[in-house]
Amino acid sequence: MNASAASSGHAGKRPNFLVIVADDLGFSDLGCFGGEIRTPNLDKLASNGLRFTDFHAAAACSPSRAMILTGRSLPGQIPTMPETLLTLPRTNNSGQNAPSSGEQQHWSTAPQRGMPGYEGYLNERVVTLPELLQDAGYLTLMAGKWHLGLIPQRFPRERGFERSFAHLPACSNHYAYEPQLEGQGVEDRIPDFMTMSFIALHSEDGEYLTELPKPWYSSNGYGDKMVGYLKDRKEKGDERPFFSYLPFTAPHWPLQAPDEYVAHYKGVYDDGPDALREQRLQKMKEMGLCSENVEPHPVVAEEVKEWRDMTPEQRAKSSKAMEVFAAMVECIDANVGKVVSYLEEIGELDNTFVCFMSDNGAEGAAYEAYPIVQGQMMQHLQKYYDNSLENLGRGDSFIWYGPRWAQAATAPSRLFKAFTTEGGVRVPFLAKFPKGTDVRPKGITAGSIEGESDMASITHSFSTVMDLAPTILEMAGVKHPAPTYRSREVVSMRGSSMLPFLSGQSDSVHPADHITGWETCGRAAVRCGDYKIVFIPKPKGPEKWQLYNLAKDPGEVHDLAEQDPERLERMIKMWDQYVLETGVIPLAPALGNWLAAMDEQMPEDAWMEYEYWKDGARDDPKAFTKDIPRFTRTVKAI
Repeated sequence: MNASAASSGHAGKRPNFLVIVADDLGFSDLGCFGGEIRTPNLDKLASNGLRFTDFHAAAACSPSRAMILTGRSLPGQIPTMPETLLTLPRTNNSGQNAPSSGEQQHWSTAPQRGMPGYEGYLNERVVTLPELLQDAGYLTLMAGKWHLGLIPQRFPRERGFERSFAHLPACSNHYAYEPQLEGQGVEDRIPDFMTMSFIALHSEDGEYLTELPKPWYSSNGYGDKMVGYLKDRKEKGDERPFFSYLPFTAPHWPLQAPDEYVAHYKGVYDDGPDALREQRLQKMKEMGLCSENVEPHPVVAEEVKEWRDMTPEQRAKSSKAMEVFAAMVECIDANVGKVVSYLEEIGELDNTFVCFMSDNGAEGAAYEAYPIVQGQMMQHLQKYYDNSLENLGRGDSFIWYGPRWAQAATAPSRLFKAFTTEGGVRVPFLAKFPKGTDVRPKGITAGSIEGESDMASITHSFSTVMDLAPTILEMAGVKHPAPTYRSREVVSMRGSSMLPFLSGQSDSVHPADHITGWETCGRAAVRCGDYKIVFIPKPKGPEKWQLYNLAKDPGEVHDLAEQDPERLERMIKMWDQYVLETGVIPLAPALGNWLAAMDEQMPEDAWMEYEYWKDGARDDPKAFTKDIPRFTRTVKAI
């Protein structure tokens, strides 16, 4: 496929695009990636397309979403010029980081607050994929999680979406349940950990919503809204090609799902997470998704009990949490099927590029071990939520599933979301191409999918979410405008179009010397070719750089740092280069030119533009909106 062939689409038309994102989905959760969860619609797409086994996102939600929409890495800066966003909740409040030992000041996120690329929204230095497609005559649609700004000037409408129904914060109750607080006790206040997840804050077409459609469940709501937007297009006779962005908030905690889906998994997980991990690994081997002799990283979960040490009641609640998680994934699949079936009904599916991914690895935090969760939050949950076994998964329950279930989903990889190890950043990705597209990448293999008769294609070539925007732009025949867009300076994309690789014109998406970096809350990594260095603070890591050959050791089990010190030093210099190019603010001296926080950066929970969870905020948003300081930093070589 060359650029001209790609841009012509099916039958001479420009292609449509449907980009689907799950929130905190594990690598092996889908049926087509080795899981037992019922995902027939995604499995069908995979059987008619291509699965990627070495596809990578950021280690957390918001950066991945910025990368999808801009083709840039995070925090995103070239010397003296800020690029894209992000303020994670973890940056806003250091207490939401995992407990760490050592010099705590080095893990505080305060030095990053207000710095270029850490603003908490897509800043003016980037141009987005929907902006460029809209300029090129595309209808741009969105339904689902935004997480790239809370105030109207940051809404999807301002970044290129003609129609949008957006969940604005990181997460919320999937049923939009809000307990009515009463009393004066500590348990009667919104806990610090829940401030930004207490309210299901949404906007539509640039305006805050005061109520959601009823009955409301997040995945069903976003699926219905996207079908509604597509129906409007059809009824109006709108012949423009479309770009549809469908980012679900599931299966992010709180784990909640309709009873009819939860019932499908009763008893399925009664043998515990270790058994599930072995079952999925075996299935992945049978499907050709990993090698027969892969060595999985040992489970790291010292903060929670092993399955054999749990009481029967603890086991029952833990397995029920996994049942609910599986139900959330199945409900996503049902809504993907809803949208895809409508496209097929109106004759647009054959001309639509459809892709699906997770935004990061499975969420494995044991929040019950976090000081910010202990005490007030637990008292609040006991008073205002019903976490009895029978009620788990309903709107007035509030649970997560913890590190052992997460590592059943990320295996053979190490750890999970928020870590820069493979378990945090390697994600499932599948793509179905417009009919007639010549997709024949080098090195593809065939792998089975249960329920599908034909063997489906698999590629093991390295790629990232940053490659999606340049690929879509090339397919649409649109050029990125850097260095200027609408009379302002913008930075270029860091990702590469996959089309030369997909058409067989190149051996890989990226050249062998391509550098990809990650940084999240003091955890860091750099990859170049088959090699990767990783820096993980204590207690989950040794707090020093480690070196791995991912071609031989995808589980990151065998550290080669002492065996190959010269390569380690070369790759640490690559990290320094990545910091220089992107403007990362290191959170420890080992990661570069560490900066102590300025006094202005020190206040916790002072970095949200809109404090929407406070009494009266939804009635008068402007009164609860504040200007957040923006600092400048010139990046210099160390």
